[in-house]
Amino acid sequence: MSSYGDPGRFVTQLHIARDCLDHPYTQEIIDRSRLPVSVVEENGRPVIDGRYPHNLSAGKRHLFLCRHRGAFFKPCPGTREYRCCGYQVLNIGMNCPMDCVYCILQAYLNNPWLSFFVNVEDLFAELDQSLHAEPHRFFRIGTGEFTDSLALDTLTHLSPRLVEYMAGQSNAVLELKTKSVNIANLQGLYHQGRTIVAWSLNSPPIMMREEVRTATLNERLQAAAQCSRWGYALAFHFDPIIFHDGWQEGYAHTIDKLFATVPADAIAWISLGALRYLPSLKQIAAERFPVSRFFYQEFIDGLDGKRRYIRPQRVIMYQYIFERLQRYVHPDTCIYFCMENDTVWQEVFGYTAEERGGLPLMLDRAVCHHRP
Repeated sequence: MSSYGDPGRFVTQLHIARDCLDHPYTQEIIDRSRLPVSVVEENGRPVIDGRYPHNLSAGKRHLFLCRHRGAFFKPCPGTREYRCCGYQVLNIGMNCPMDCVYCILQAYLNNPWLSFFVNVEDLFAELDQSLHAEPHRFFRIGTGEFTDSLALDTLTHLSPRLVEYMAGQSNAVLELKTKSVNIANLQGLYHQGRTIVAWSLNSPPIMMREEVRTATLNERLQAAAQCSRWGYALAFHFDPIIFHDGWQEGYAHTIDKLFATVPADAIAWISLGALRYLPSLKQIAAERFPVSRFFYQEFIDGLDGKRRYIRPQRVIMYQYIFERLQRYVHPDTCIYFCMENDTVWQEVFGYTAEERGGLPLMLDRAVCHHRP
């Protein structure tokens, strides 16, 4: 797998909402990017040729700087049928310059362009209000739900603002989750152990074939090792785990390489999640990526309305990956499932999350073990 480098360099055009044109942050991004600029009038939209989703590929070259008028800070949209980790989502923008075949955003969003919200003063005011309103509650916050946390960071330089803000909070931790290696802005920051830098990992054939414009496995792990040297705790997400020829060798290689590169005691948590997708995603992905075949495997309709592998197949893959992780993992690292039921927890781990106090508490403990 050859390196793409900074996915932010795929952006070739800025679109600016008229009411954000004079915002200092907008001007900062314009000056830094040196990209052509078009102004979008009130209630207007960037013009991208073609209809959605066929214009998604072209849209990833266009970045819309605008104001977010809704809530920045919300609970993760989990479902009651599966164990949720109690994550809180901080919405910094929408869509991603990288292009993973399985990305749920293709079916979830209806705009092809990338969006970034420049009214960060409202974002931090909302965080202040939420965190101070419940001083005895611990918040695990992530920016990687509707976009990649760092893919555009060379353009936006948002990460230093977030990291330095979180350093002053006593009841929260921030996770920056990425498939890029845009970590330069994290160097030298006063983070106080309040930011965890995380990478999605997969089997090398999946990373090579199904994760377009992402960093290689070696690049991701070298970036993680560097963040560890800067004092950040780390996290890794094997999600989505995809069945493919040679999957055992592929995931074993990634796990072996992970622990050969990154200190085990720097890892706060590792999540596992098998492929699941909205039914509408199959047709969209098939049209955009006709060479990919994994959507044509056997799936069932889950209780959350998403399609997923049958439970016995999920359990086989989970058991194999968990056993491999167990060879290396530090006792303080929390390994957990993203959106699985108690039966799967019991079959793979030998216990349910509730038996350990609940998944949110398990992750909170892991944070405490990995703070300086």
